[in-house]
Amino acid sequence: MFYYYGIDWTYIVLVLPAVIFSLIASANVNSTFKKYSRVYNSRRLTGSDAARRILDSNGLQHIRIERISGNLSDHFDPRSNVIRLSQAVYDGATAAAVGVAAHECGHAIQHAVGYLPIKLRSAIIPITNIGSKLAFPMILLGIVLTAWSQQALVIAYIGVALFGLSLVFQLVTLPTEFNASRRALKTIDNMGLLSGDDLKASKKVLTAAAMTYVAALAVTLMQLIRLFLIVNRNRRD
Repeated sequence: MFYYYGIDWTYIVLVLPAVIFSLIASANVNSTFKKYSRVYNSRRLTGSDAARRILDSNGLQHIRIERISGNLSDHFDPRSNVIRLSQAVYDGATAAAVGVAAHECGHAIQHAVGYLPIKLRSAIIPITNIGSKLAFPMILLGIVLTAWSQQALVIAYIGVALFGLSLVFQLVTLPTEFNASRRALKTIDNMGLLSGDDLKASKKVLTAAAMTYVAALAVTLMQLIRLFLIVNRNRRD
C-alpha cells in the first residue's frame, strides 16, 4: 500500500518535506549568525560580558560562564550551574554573540524562577531517552511477530507510543526556547546592552534559531505519523 517500486511513499510524502524544512532552518540560523557576527555592536560588548551582567542583575552570581569549542554549541547546564559559550559567542563583541549569550541566560533564569515548561522538560528527559532507545526495536519485533499472532501487533503500537514521547519532549521544548528568547531580548533592551540596529540583528539571530526547534517538532510529528501508518498496515481485521 505504501510502497511502489521499492519506494516508501510515507517517507517521501510525510517525512522528507519536514527534513528539508529542518535543513533549511539549520542553514538559515548558521548564515544569519555568521552575517551578524561580522559587525561589532556599538558598545563593543562581548557575549561573556553580556551574560555576566544579565546573570548578576538577576541575582545569579553563582552561575559560572565557560568558553567551549564548537559552532553554536552554547548551552546552560543546570546540574553544574554553568553557561557554556562557544568561542565566537564568548569573545565576540557582536549583536549575534550578545543575543545567543542572553538566550542561554534566559534558560538560567527559567530554572531560577521555576518556569514550568523547563521543569517538565527536565523531568521527562530520562523517560524520553529510554523511549527513543526502545521504540524502533519494539516496532520491528511487533511487526515480525504478527506472522504468528496478530496480538503481537500490540508490541509495535507500544513502540510507536514510546516514540511519541519524543514528540512530547519537542512540544515542551518549543515554549521553553521561545520564552528564553523573549526574556533575552527584553533583558537586552531593558538593560541597554543593545539598541537600534544591534537589537534588531540580535532578534533576527534568535528568531532563526527558534525555527530550528519548530523544524525538529515537524520532523518528529511526521515520523510518528509514518510509524503509525506502517504498523497499522500490518493489521488483519
